[in-house]
Amino acid sequence: MSRLYAEVRGNGPALVLLHGWGLNLRVWDGLIAALDDRFQFIAVDLPGHGRSGWLPERSSLEEQAAQVRETVAGITAEYFLLGWSLGGQIALQLAARQATSSRPAASQAAAPQPTTPRAATPHAAAGRHAAPAAAIRRLVLIAATPRLTTAPDWPHGSPPERLAAQAEGLRTDYRRTVSDFLELQVRASSGGAEALAQLRAALFAHGADEAAVSAHPAALARGLELLRDTDLRPLLAGITLPTLVIAGQYDRVTMPAASQALADALPNGRYVEIHRAAHAPFLSHLPELGALVSDFLLRP
Repeated sequence: MSRLYAEVRGNGPALVLLHGWGLNLRVWDGLIAALDDRFQFIAVDLPGHGRSGWLPERSSLEEQAAQVRETVAGITAEYFLLGWSLGGQIALQLAARQATSSRPAASQAAAPQPTTPRAATPHAAAGRHAAPAAAIRRLVLIAATPRLTTAPDWPHGSPPERLAAQAEGLRTDYRRTVSDFLELQVRASSGGAEALAQLRAALFAHGADEAAVSAHPAALARGLELLRDTDLRPLLAGITLPTLVIAGQYDRVTMPAASQALADALPNGRYVEIHRAAHAPFLSHLPELGALVSDFLLRP
């Protein structure tokens, strides 16, 4: 049985939110509050993060995406999809899976749901084939890249040594390593201090027992392996969904050039760079980010 924790709130077409490495669905609280009159938000804790369990046998990027797919299928028939950082790679995996599936996409939006919030509600699919996959309509990627590390044909990445240092840090000083990564995400951003405070609040307030950093150590270690090894570039030409790729001008985690190259490689990709933002523009530049997302997803 696949079981990921999700919270559902708002009124309108469904919008699934996937957070990044080490965080949880609490990072989306501000965006949801700003736009919950326009969308039915489905915020998901990724496997091993927040209140979602960790299954080592389902730890590949494909299997983590499948767990998201199974969970969402129990909530809505179709949806918009927004992925941030590692969540962006899972979103790309979901979109690529849909592109190669024989199941036709639905042609109409899912019916609006009641406005009553259903917060703190876990959802679980009954099994890996319990429900047909819900259809993705449009895609938003924030601070996302098809490949995080550099390669001879990919200069837009981080040196592998950085991820190796993070992995070693997880083994020797777990909390400091995660805390340092949060600081890196907002470095040089206007509004960075406030964004960092929100990241830290989300990190420590939404664990499985409400008392510890809200991610399983094995999930964090596996996430770094996936970020080091994953290269989704071969899948991009087949993802024909309308896609908005948003980058922060000063992002130190995902290079803006990587997000630009991602948008260029997608058949229907559009790139927008937010001035003076870093890795978490949905915190530091919420009004601008919210307007971009809403305008893109709700346009006729």
